[in-house]
Amino acid sequence: MISENYLKLSESYLFAEIARKVNDYKKKHPEADIISLGIGDVTQPLASAVIEAMHKAVDEMAVAASFRGYGPERGYDFLREAIVENDFRRHGIDVEADEIFVSDGAKSDTGNFQELLSKKCVVAVTDPVYPVYVDSNLMAGRTIVKLPCTPENGFVPELPSDHVDVIYLCYPNNPTGTTLTKAQLKAWVDYAIREEALILYDAAYEAYIQSEDVPHSIYEIPGASKCAVEFHSYSKTAGFTGIRCGYTVVPKTLRMPLNALWNRRQCTKFNGASYLSQRAAEAIYTSQGKVQIKETTSYYMKNAHVMRASLTDMGFKVYGGIDAPYLWVKTPGNMMSWEFFDWMLQSAHIVCTPGVGFGDKGEGFVRLTAFGTHENTVKALRRINSKL
Repeated sequence: MISENYLKLSESYLFAEIARKVNDYKKKHPEADIISLGIGDVTQPLASAVIEAMHKAVDEMAVAASFRGYGPERGYDFLREAIVENDFRRHGIDVEADEIFVSDGAKSDTGNFQELLSKKCVVAVTDPVYPVYVDSNLMAGRTIVKLPCTPENGFVPELPSDHVDVIYLCYPNNPTGTTLTKAQLKAWVDYAIREEALILYDAAYEAYIQSEDVPHSIYEIPGASKCAVEFHSYSKTAGFTGIRCGYTVVPKTLRMPLNALWNRRQCTKFNGASYLSQRAAEAIYTSQGKVQIKETTSYYMKNAHVMRASLTDMGFKVYGGIDAPYLWVKTPGNMMSWEFFDWMLQSAHIVCTPGVGFGDKGEGFVRLTAFGTHENTVKALRRINSKL
């Protein structure tokens, strides 16, 4: 027999469905020049500091004296210590190296962390939401509570009216590109402490924050280390979508022994991120690496700002794109999300992501990403404008 919980899932994962539709269209129209502003994959090459570190690591693997086999499941000390110093202590946040768990990316960890929790836990997610949070908990058979995020509430979810055990928050947000201020995030930390709930905080896009009052880490909020686990990714920060590396912070000060349990889980089910990817990640914390990574994130944010201004001039209602590489765009008229997706693909040869794929409250919106090249971004905007 198979798990009945898997039968509750939609037939296919959102981005797999988009890929299928695009591939079908390409087969019928091989001459079409398709520009993707949909799936959030990056386009800029890895920073030279990262490339140099990987070449050096490969050379080490070619010599018996420096060859590395299985690494520590938590990650190598050289990377965890660099994370602590550069991502936290530099900002006045107290995090220890043994609270850092290096992984192959935030997607895996945000999906897998729920394994530590009882199936009886009631889980709250924003709507719209990154599908992994919902699907991974449906696979486990948990009850999901949706917290609407709409233009009417400024995309700030209201605190649950009834008790919930687990809350997924992602800020800067995927898919809406919106953010929470420190005061707004503090309300969630206070709620979690009061209700003895756990916040699973996805900070995958923190490197794109521009505004002063938007926190880069939930641990900037007093008391968060008692109630929150935080996920980070190098995919969008450093272009590691094909390299695969990230990390999760599991404080030892949580009221449950989640640090020890997550370590036990990782030792059982995960052999650690590769030595090559961890040396690559370490390189982004060098003086050279920091400059190069900043140049790349600025490149994408330039795209976001151009997209936001141009689409607004065309008459679209646009959210996000200020502190995040995502733009949440209201479809024109009364067009449904998939209907607008089809129009964009067939008329302008542009791929977007239908908002309804992120939840019911995403209907009537599409998500656009700023991860394309400058040239394709400008070309796509011209195409959209010409087809209106």
